[in-house]
Amino acid sequence: MRAVGYHRSLPIDDPKSLEDIEIDKPTAGDHDLLVKVKAVAVNPVDTKIRMRAEPESDYKVIGWDAVGEVVETGSKVKGFSAGDRVWYAGDLTRPGCNAEYQAVDYRIASHAPDTLDDTQAAAMPLTTITAWELLFDRLQIDAPSPHEKRTLLIVGGAGGVGSILTQLAVQLTDATVIATASRPESQQWVKALGAHHVIDHSKPLGDQIKHLDIGQVTDVACLTHSEQYFEQSMDFMAPQGRFSLIDDPAEPLDIRLMKQKSISLHWEFMYTRSMFTTTDMIKQQELLQSVANLVDNHQIRSTLGQNLGSMNAENLKQAHAALETHKTIGKIVLTVDE
Repeated sequence: MRAVGYHRSLPIDDPKSLEDIEIDKPTAGDHDLLVKVKAVAVNPVDTKIRMRAEPESDYKVIGWDAVGEVVETGSKVKGFSAGDRVWYAGDLTRPGCNAEYQAVDYRIASHAPDTLDDTQAAAMPLTTITAWELLFDRLQIDAPSPHEKRTLLIVGGAGGVGSILTQLAVQLTDATVIATASRPESQQWVKALGAHHVIDHSKPLGDQIKHLDIGQVTDVACLTHSEQYFEQSMDFMAPQGRFSLIDDPAEPLDIRLMKQKSISLHWEFMYTRSMFTTTDMIKQQELLQSVANLVDNHQIRSTLGQNLGSMNAENLKQAHAALETHKTIGKIVLTVDE
């Protein structure tokens, strides 16, 4: 089958950073769906893996966001059959979706929303899982807390995770949502997604939050450059608040700053369940299905930002290069040709 992969880690402007290749079609294991991939999205994790993970042999296929059609099911699969349209983010320990076919554990996939086309749907699984787990498993924003009112600050509101996190927080919680964005177009994007307030992360955050006159921030979801915003957050956060992050800080975070206010630290990594085959792996199927239902009920919209056309090495290089600027809005998607 056709795929896109890399043989060694190289800068994206190198002609061999990503290459069109031919590899064997995968087979479905006992818990697997064999999926004919229809569309894929590109995420920061793709660029990080490409630059950090040297293939052990031959080519490595990456990509962790897809929608497609089930063509075969494993013997232990429940709830799916051939012909079903599914969406999923996959598993870092297995080959990615930048290929014609992919085998994925059924417990981390769900039926795709009927009201989205393939490109719209492909934009969402990875960021949806990340946002949902961050919001409900890590910050536990719907659980009882010492705070009468929860106020959530989303740093990096216009990115892939921020775009769905904003919507989930507005639609499913009573929290006041503050999203950050620095450019007019990204500020307009997060306003359209429902953020109650928008501030500029290129300027000191504390003064802007104080100007809103809505009280202290109880929860922070820092989705980018956490080393730049951690110390600021400790100043304006409420006692017994929760600080969460998803990135890899460029510098160590001084967690001693959290002590006096008893602020807790939460790190979200959406591959944990699949990587360690946790007993609750199926939670990812369940949350994806919940969001599919929200989409079909017109409560959540796709976070598709740009469609770069057919999935091939050249177009994927463009997508990786765009992500490495850290200025994209929403998600970049490509389609898999028949």
